[in-house]
Amino acid sequence: MFKLPLMGIVFLLGGCTFLSEINSIVQPLPKVTPIVSPNNSNLAQLELSVYQQVNDYRASKNLPPLKLDPQISEKCRIHSQAMANGQVPFGHGGSKARFQAVRQVVRWQEIAENVAFNSGYADPGKEAVQGWIESPSHQRNIVGKYDLTGMGIVRNAKGEYYFTQIFVRKR
Repeated sequence: MFKLPLMGIVFLLGGCTFLSEINSIVQPLPKVTPIVSPNNSNLAQLELSVYQQVNDYRASKNLPPLKLDPQISEKCRIHSQAMANGQVPFGHGGSKARFQAVRQVVRWQEIAENVAFNSGYADPGKEAVQGWIESPSHQRNIVGKYDLTGMGIVRNAKGEYYFTQIFVRKR
């Protein structure tokens, strides 16, 4: 699914969920070249803003908040960075490896992922969350029976923001 707004561009891919053990060959996570950004604190603030917006939406549906896990967030940043650098295509490619990497941090019984990218907005985080809420598969992940989340946002030299959010239900 994609939508083209007037002032920028938002791309969303359907949410991806794995409900049980992964029984397939897992490719290693890509090696990524870090994007040097003078505004890493701005990205950290943006990550917290998106996290809070997702929890605010969950609260509006009488759901408990997700706890933000820094180790899961790091896995999200690695994927966002790889997409922003063009090292992997925009999407869920490599999700099995990411989900296995998360398993090294926390034993999960269910895991899901939302990704988005956009540019040209004053509040790129708000646009990403709104796009996720308007997409049935992304919205299903946001309101799912999860208790942990990770958030990773990267901005590349073209000014494009890449978002990865992983949702986890612990065992």
